[in-house]
Amino acid sequence: MIFEILSIVIGLYLFMIMYFNYKYPEIRWDWDTIQTDKVEFPEKFIWGTATAAHQVEGNCINNWSEFEKGSKPTGEPNIKDNQQSGLACDHWNRYLEDISLIKKLGVSYYRFSVEWSKIQPEQDVFDEDVLRHYLKMIDALLENNITPVLTLHHFTHPIWFDRLGAFEREENIQIFISFCERVFKEYSSKVSYWCTINEPGVVATQGYFSGMFPPGKKDSQLSAVVLKNLLDAHVKVYHALKKMEHGPQVKIGLVKNINQFEPWRRWHLLDWVISNRVNHFYNDSTIEFLRTGIYKIRIPGLAWIYHKNVNAMGSIDFFGLNYYSHNHLKMQFSPKEPFIMKYPDGDILTDMPYTIYGEGLYRAIESVSVLNVPIIITENGVADARDDRRKLYIKRYLYAVSKALEDGFDIHGYFYWSLMDNFEWAFGYDMKFGLYEVDYMSQKRTLRDGSQAFIDIVKG
Repeated sequence: MIFEILSIVIGLYLFMIMYFNYKYPEIRWDWDTIQTDKVEFPEKFIWGTATAAHQVEGNCINNWSEFEKGSKPTGEPNIKDNQQSGLACDHWNRYLEDISLIKKLGVSYYRFSVEWSKIQPEQDVFDEDVLRHYLKMIDALLENNITPVLTLHHFTHPIWFDRLGAFEREENIQIFISFCERVFKEYSSKVSYWCTINEPGVVATQGYFSGMFPPGKKDSQLSAVVLKNLLDAHVKVYHALKKMEHGPQVKIGLVKNINQFEPWRRWHLLDWVISNRVNHFYNDSTIEFLRTGIYKIRIPGLAWIYHKNVNAMGSIDFFGLNYYSHNHLKMQFSPKEPFIMKYPDGDILTDMPYTIYGEGLYRAIESVSVLNVPIIITENGVADARDDRRKLYIKRYLYAVSKALEDGFDIHGYFYWSLMDNFEWAFGYDMKFGLYEVDYMSQKRTLRDGSQAFIDIVKG
């Protein structure tokens, strides 16, 4: 009897392992045999580069500027080495110079964000000078034949909004909608591509689960609530803007970072369980919400939530896909740290805690294609201070995009992150993502050698 029960248990275990391995394969291409120089893109393919206001403008008075001054309960600074954004790249004053750098790349689109805390320094106050400043920048882009792509929320918001509870509270969504409507009214006659919220999953997990982002909380259930509210905020903003003048003519999308979480040991059921649940929270819940209108998180002991919003279906004109890499998770029996990240031998590490994995971009494109809307890769790039991996990264990832196009996926564009080095959030200034290197003392921008691979493909 015991032998029979044991046989059944082992059989079920093996069946589940086989099932997971079949359903969720970790694709690996033989890069030694792939000719990454042989890539093709449509004639009207969108080529661009991207930045975010707080990271390049500097001197923002928002939730992030406050977070940079603080420290964790352990006493460690919130930002690596106690760095603060400060002047950043002074893009606020140097945008004309930076527009000329965009032109030199050969791209004709620029994705940027407007800083909410500058536009609306107090709840009932809009700064007309700031609104005019962004209008001048938009006009300068258009005069240089560069199409502006505007992001309304890229991780930052005013301190007064934070003190109201920000996106922890559903009733605050209307405040965000009002801000978006005002910005849309100002610029919608000149801006044809709009991104509502950048990476809501990152805001929710890093701000409310890991504590790496403001407000630095660690509450898994609250993290799920914040993600729900951010997704609802996108839906409500989308429909509100579509009703405004120019709304029917513009393209409005949500920007979502896809990061696949793989089991470290593909024969180990617990590694499969933890990676499956993290994927469920971080990736699948958002895609399913946009596809079906149902937001559902089911992680016993951590987060449990069900929400339905029928207006979510059809609330994107395009899907903004941010992709960098994947991570391997190994389960361990620790209530404080239930899993750790591991990196396979032989994989090429970037300066960020992940590896070069071009195949993952193809997988991400495939996974979001279920939404049946055009895909725009709104961010993809590498942190590489030595500039000895950038060329390889660009060639492999753009090969993946080219292959996805060849295989029939509806991809309309690609934006490299980032135009120039900038303040990389909790990592400070240590991460060098820029096509252009920035000397923060002199504010001199210098094109990196590795960036030439991007220029060559764009100018094809």
